[in-house]
Amino acid sequence: MFRNYSKTLHLNFAVGVSSAVLAAFLFAGCEEEKPAPVVREVRSIKGEVEVLNSCSMKGAATKMQAFLRNNGFDVVHIENERLQNYEETVIVLRNPEWEGAQALAATLKTKNVLVLLNKNATVDAVVHTGRDFQQIIEPDQGEQNDSNK
Repeated sequence: MFRNYSKTLHLNFAVGVSSAVLAAFLFAGCEEEKPAPVVREVRSIKGEVEVLNSCSMKGAATKMQAFLRNNGFDVVHIENERLQNYEETVIVLRNPEWEGAQALAATLKTKNVLVLLNKNATVDAVVHTGRDFQQIIEPDQGEQNDSNK
C-alpha cells in the first residue's frame, strides 16, 4: 500500500519539478516587448556658419540659429547686421569648396547663394536672414501669416 503511494508521490513530484523547470525556461527567454526608441537623425555637416539678422525682425537670427542647429549645422556666431532691409534670406559662401553648401541651400529652400571668396574668413558661410525667414523655419506658420495680410 505504501509502495503505490510512494510511486505516485515520486511521479507527481517529478511532473511538478519538470513543469516548473519548463516554465522557468519559457519565461526566462521572454522579455516584455518595449517600443523601439525614436531616433532623430540629425546630419552633422562639417563647416561653420554665421547668421546675421538682416531683416530688422526681432529674434530672427536666434530663431534661424536654432533651426540650423536642429538640422545639423554648426552655427558659431550670430548678430544683427547694420543693413537690415533684406526681403529674402541670402547665403554668402566664404569658402566655395565647402561640402555643406548645397545642403545649407536646400535646408533654407533658397537659390539666393553668392560666392564671395575671402581668405581671411573665419566661417564657411554667412546666412543673411531676410523677412522670409518665418516661412523657411516654420512653413505652415508662414503660410498662415501670408493669408492674414
